[in-house]
Amino acid sequence: AILREMLAGASRFTVIRDAIPDISDRMLSERLKELEAAGIVARQVHAETPVRVEYLLTEKGRALDKVIAAIGEWADAWLEPPGTARNDPAA
Repeated sequence: AILREMLAGASRFTVIRDAIPDISDRMLSERLKELEAAGIVARQVHAETPVRVEYLLTEKGRALDKVIAAIGEWADAWLEPPGTARNDPAA
C-alpha cells in the first residue's frame, strides 16, 4: 500500500499515512525505514522552518510500477471487497 501511494505521487509522511486506513505512525515509520534500507525509497530532508521531509522512490522503487499495477489488476479480477459474502468469515 505504501508503494502504491508513492507511485501515485504521495511523498509526505502524513499524506501516505492518511491514504492507508488503519496504519499507525509507528508502523509506517518502520516500513519506510525498511524500504529506505532496501534502496527502494530515499528520505529527503529540506532545511526549512518547519523542517520538511519527503520520501521519494528511487529508480529501484519506480521499477516496481508495473509489478504493483499487475497485482492491483489481479486483485480487481479475483478478490471481492472486504465484507462481501466471499470474504466474510461469518457467511
